[in-house]
Amino acid sequence: MQGLNDAAVLHNGVRMPWLGLGVWKAKTGGEVETAVRLALKAGYRSIDTAAAYGNEEGVAKGIAESGVARDEIFIATKVWNNDQGYDNTLRAYEDSCRRLETDIIDLYLIHWPVAGKFKDTWRALEKLYKDGAVRAIGVCNFHTHHMMELLTDAEMKPMVNQVEYHPLLTQPELVAFCQNNGIVFEAWSPLMQGNLDLPEIAELAAKYKKSPAQIVLRWDLQHGIVTIPKSVTESRIRENADVFDFVLSEEDMARLDGLNQNKRFGPDPDNFDF
Repeated sequence: MQGLNDAAVLHNGVRMPWLGLGVWKAKTGGEVETAVRLALKAGYRSIDTAAAYGNEEGVAKGIAESGVARDEIFIATKVWNNDQGYDNTLRAYEDSCRRLETDIIDLYLIHWPVAGKFKDTWRALEKLYKDGAVRAIGVCNFHTHHMMELLTDAEMKPMVNQVEYHPLLTQPELVAFCQNNGIVFEAWSPLMQGNLDLPEIAELAAKYKKSPAQIVLRWDLQHGIVTIPKSVTESRIRENADVFDFVLSEEDMARLDGLNQNKRFGPDPDNFDF
């Protein structure tokens, strides 16, 4: 990985940037529009949003204001829980396309594994993929058992599984399952929602003359994990992208791996209620 232009290759050959901008909790309107515009001007080419974030329209405006051509940008969005099921998902896709002002979505994801619905939702995603309406399809927040249940009936396996992942929640078995099956593993909340105040991270930040956030993002990338840190401030957007000019040693990678506590800052995919 040499820079922001480097990409993971999904199992269907589509290229997905290793580093992107997440816009969870970015307010629709000026805040998300500015964040997207600044990120694209800083060299980002991947934006991750969702219907549930309520800011797809703002993402579209930020892209338009950036001057970067649409075909240079990888846009991911997600079908929300209330819209799951076959027909509902097809309608939700059309709604997201309208809000994003695009004819095709680069990566369409199931947001959460809603019991009794996610298989029908996946069938809809497979149809969208076969119809050429999306370039890639995947899931979010799927444990291994969700993945195995999905794969019993799926015509194609997900290209991506986006889950909470950071030094306090490393999920090695799930990472191994995805990587062994050619499913790109992607981290949301890689910066632990700002809870980076750990002595080990601080020591490595001083050692490498980088910020704690940069240390953690570099750790993600060296593990071969796509990551989408969220920020709405220009300095942090640029800082988060400045992680391609250093390499963590094997010893320091192992030190960060050892921080795992199976600690979540978001809901457990086996126990969510929304």
